[in-house]
Amino acid sequence: MAGKRLTGRIAADRIQMQSTPKPPAGAVERFLALGDCSGVISDVMDELGIAAGAVGASVLKPTMVGRVICGPALTVRNIARRADPFAAAKANANGMAEFEAHNLAEDGDVLVIQGVPNVSNMGGISALTGKRHGERGAIVMGGVRDVPHSRSIGYPVWASEITPVTGKWRLETVEINGTIEIAGIRVAAGDLVVADDTGVCFIPRDHILEVLELCENKAKAEDVRCKAIEEGVPVPDFYAKG
Repeated sequence: MAGKRLTGRIAADRIQMQSTPKPPAGAVERFLALGDCSGVISDVMDELGIAAGAVGASVLKPTMVGRVICGPALTVRNIARRADPFAAAKANANGMAEFEAHNLAEDGDVLVIQGVPNVSNMGGISALTGKRHGERGAIVMGGVRDVPHSRSIGYPVWASEITPVTGKWRLETVEINGTIEIAGIRVAAGDLVVADDTGVCFIPRDHILEVLELCENKAKAEDVRCKAIEEGVPVPDFYAKG
């Protein structure tokens, strides 16, 4: 692809797609118009019988309160290295390659990393690079670091851990835009990610519009109930109308 080059830290055959599949036109904007809607999305996926796709904020903790992001998943899979990290540091043998994913990112993508626990899978420079390439933020099952830096540039991260320990010498990036696993949920490149203060939802790309339309209907019904509560309508009455 023009303007996108690999640095050689990950073999080209480990990159499953150069461009992340994009959601239907207007879908991202419509989800964002619903606000913090992870709870509604989770309910809708239950009703549609879609395999579990929601992870709570107690597991994937947001680094920036009040942020809502939505976009297609640009996926990265890391594994732990068996090499001695001190020898790797001395040899400057960096196994991280999420920068290759940043290099493939397009405006609106969300970086999703199946990471390694107890070490950082991305830091401040990585966040800055992702923001430059138009990413809306990152979801990381594993550690991250340099949180003040990512906050300062407005790049939100949802991560299972925060740690100062670098992953450079302790992990290896083995695949980009393949299918990964986040908290037991399979996530494919192009699945839609919606994240807010309550949690993170992964919507399979073949179900995006189906989920969206039901979410919009539920949101309207909840607005009616909230208005009824504020107006003093008896509880049995407004629930009967739902």
